[in-house]
Amino acid sequence: MTSTEGATARADHQRPRGLAPFLRSQMRNIAPFLTLIFLSAFFAIASPSFATIDNFGNILTQVSVTGSIAVGLTFVILCAEIDLSIASIANVTGIAVAYFTLQESYVNIANVPMPGIVAILLALALCALLGLVNALGLTVIGIPSFIMTLAMMQIAAGVSALLVRGQIAYKVPDLITTLGSGSIGGIPWIVIVAAVMLLGGHLVLTYTRFGRYVYMVGGNREAAEFAGLNVKLILGAVMVISAVCSGIGGMLGVAHFGSAQQNEFDTYLLDSIAAVVVGGTSLFGGRGGIGNTIVGLFVLGVLNNGLDHVNIDSFLKILIRGLILLAALIINVYAQRLREQAAD
Repeated sequence: MTSTEGATARADHQRPRGLAPFLRSQMRNIAPFLTLIFLSAFFAIASPSFATIDNFGNILTQVSVTGSIAVGLTFVILCAEIDLSIASIANVTGIAVAYFTLQESYVNIANVPMPGIVAILLALALCALLGLVNALGLTVIGIPSFIMTLAMMQIAAGVSALLVRGQIAYKVPDLITTLGSGSIGGIPWIVIVAAVMLLGGHLVLTYTRFGRYVYMVGGNREAAEFAGLNVKLILGAVMVISAVCSGIGGMLGVAHFGSAQQNEFDTYLLDSIAAVVVGGTSLFGGRGGIGNTIVGLFVLGVLNNGLDHVNIDSFLKILIRGLILLAALIINVYAQRLREQAAD
């Protein structure tokens, strides 16, 4: 038997045979999809107002800001890292774009008005800079991403507080207002922007060399280094991507909500992490992608929207979301164990 035939034989031996092994190997992908189907069917039966075209549009709008933020976070988690600063960076970017926009006379903020495009570019530069600080802390100094982004969470929150000092700003550039609260042909621009970002993230991860490198770094960092990849550069890049995606989500969110203020995006940290993890992207890196994130977004969107339609207690709603996230984490860890056993 030649070496090629031997390698083929070993691959055939290791490949899962039968339906049960296949289901186990694909559990991380199948479970979120089945959850989405179950939730959709349950709420459609429980509430006649749930299964309508208008309500589907509401769900898309409700998950758009989370979706924009989750694009960048998917890159980070695929590299087996975490970014806890996404919500704070979204908040400070939304505040920054308002800070550089001329406000009404009744808004008591000593801001610096700039032309609309300049305000947008300055806000994007700010979030990119914060992402670069995260990248340098992770790759140059060697601070674990959990600790580095935890510190950045506080830094960004502090910058937000300094800019608005407890006040509320309302005006943002016209372009951001249109993209955050306008629509075209009955479709909200915020949904279109989120869809474009998700599509762009999917194309990058699936069809570009950088996307393949992201999976390689997350799947086996040591092997990626031996293969000659600049692992630190890739890790730094995904931290900047995460910050910029968060900044875009923050600007759109401020326009959608109609105001910019402190702590406005606090809930988006757990929502974004939940969307990525519930969708099936592995916390251990190297498995998953934007497709999984989209499924996770719909699971959370259907859950939150459906619970509102059945008038469930708001405190119970929080508990149910936590239980679903816990179930996703259990599946994630169990799938990783199955993968390690198969490798052995």
